Amino acid sequence: MTTKQIDYCIELARTLNFSRAAENLFVSQPTFSYQIALLEEEVGFKIFERSGRGAAMTPAGAQFVSFLSGMREELKRAIEQGQNFSARYRDSITLSLMVRQAVYFLPEAMRLFAETNPRVQITPLFQYTGGVEAFLRGEADVLFALAEQTRQIPGIAVHPLFESRVYLIADRSDPLTEKNLIRQEDLYGRSLMVGGGSPAALRAVQHRLIATGRIEYFNSPDHDTTLTNIAAGKGVCLAPGFLNDHSGQFAWIPFDCRETFSCVLCTHKADSRPALGEFIALLQGLYRDAVAFPL
Repeated sequence: MTTKQIDYCIELARTLNFSRAAENLFVSQPTFSYQIALLEEEVGFKIFERSGRGAAMTPAGAQFVSFLSGMREELKRAIEQGQNFSARYRDSITLSLMVRQAVYFLPEAMRLFAETNPRVQITPLFQYTGGVEAFLRGEADVLFALAEQTRQIPGIAVHPLFESRVYLIADRSDPLTEKNLIRQEDLYGRSLMVGGGSPAALRAVQHRLIATGRIEYFNSPDHDTTLTNIAAGKGVCLAPGFLNDHSGQFAWIPFDCRETFSCVLCTHKADSRPALGEFIALLQGLYRDAVAFPL
């Protein structure tokens, strides 16, 4: 299947007329019809039904063209990005992370890095799940992760970034926002949202609270759902500080516990590019200098 055949198929699906579709794409009708026939032969089913009045899409064809349209847009974006890259950059560093705020100083690091490395592109790759697997497949050069996730991974270099503590997230109208530190007893009688792929350290805190028998809880499938429920007044939750987007929409109050999250950056041990080492050191320096920054 060629990009030309994809374009022909999408245009015919739009016009449902062979002559008009061929004219719109500046090719002869015999050439156009031949390419559509080749495409149908390759995929093994009829995409269009021919008639004297033009063409109609088969049910299988409608589903197929819907997929092709999305694929063509993705391909177009990939080509445009490739063109941009080839015109401006000679190298690229891709950083995989679950959400933008996980590496809060990433935009600042990208700005500073560009001042000394204008021909190296830094590309964030947001993967809420599966980031480790994607990194191991070589889809990213750098992985933001928790130290606990990296202990059994061979062939990587681990670079400490920062320690993040546990925070209580509450709506700004919640009376708990008047406190500077939340303790276990402050949550008695409250509803606590848990789940959503919580790290091991956070699960330990949640289980300890639930074991008191004095806290209601319910499961939330992911962090965005949890925040929506908090905004709706349905409860509060505990979360790692690195998920704080510092937008001010919610109150993030330190929670009194011993558990923390060791946040690291991973690189492939075989990747010894000087630019990569400089970028890692730049991020580490930004966090090291941000002594009073809430994490």
